[in-house]
Amino acid sequence: QVQLVESGGGLVQPGGSLRLSCTVHGLTVAHTTIGWFRQTPGKERERVSCISGGDGSTNYADSVKGRFSISRDNAKNTVYLQMNSLKFVDTAIYYCAIDMDNAYCGGLYEYGLWGQGTPVTVSP
Repeated sequence: QVQLVESGGGLVQPGGSLRLSCTVHGLTVAHTTIGWFRQTPGKERERVSCISGGDGSTNYADSVKGRFSISRDNAKNTVYLQMNSLKFVDTAIYYCAIDMDNAYCGGLYEYGLWGQGTPVTVSP
């Protein structure tokens, strides 16, 4: 059984940083496409970043480019999302998810395995 466990969320001031972790159990992350998503009440879940299982390429939503960075530690079977220069609008529940069927980053509905989410609140 595959399980994704997110951690690292919390309360941070604007301009601050957080690092989210997504530790995967039951599946090797090394060649797996994994994405980070976020959701706020009343809005659809949006993909923030992903790292492809095919070649390790990464991509980011325009709203976080230059501020967020995704990485993978195969030894720890964990994918990270480093978030810098946080803004109020980054406040959301953050989820990691796995796309079992594609070697490259796809859209929201390609991801079938999800973690429970970790909350991030950016506030003075």
